[in-house]
Amino acid sequence: MNNTRFATAIHILTLLASEPDEWLSSEYIAGSINVNPVVIRREIGTLNEAGLIITKKGKDGGVRLNKSSQQIFLSDIYNAVKNSEILGRKNKKTNPDCPIGKQINEKLENLFEETNAVVSENLNNRTLAEFFEQFKH
Repeated sequence: MNNTRFATAIHILTLLASEPDEWLSSEYIAGSINVNPVVIRREIGTLNEAGLIITKKGKDGGVRLNKSSQQIFLSDIYNAVKNSEILGRKNKKTNPDCPIGKQINEKLENLFEETNAVVSENLNNRTLAEFFEQFKH
């Protein structure tokens, strides 16, 4: 995942964890991240679909966590926004006559799976609440 989706999502959720009883607007969140509110609304849609947040429309609307930050694992956030493998994509049209080219994607698949498993295991052992604790000092 060579983009900022995970960083944006964890930023959104950390803000929501800091104000668990408040409905935060996409404009407020965008101001903290210093991006256009449209970017935030797109991620809010993704996080809502994943069940991590709930939304409320209207003048007093906004977003907030759907469950306690202690019940949200960093892997939940990662899986919600992950749109590619950590190490990228494989080359689709390698040369089948080359001793490396004909096997590279199979070997890369193993490497990609192992790397993803390490990342997932690390993130699955940390909650949003634990991540948020860093900001209380």
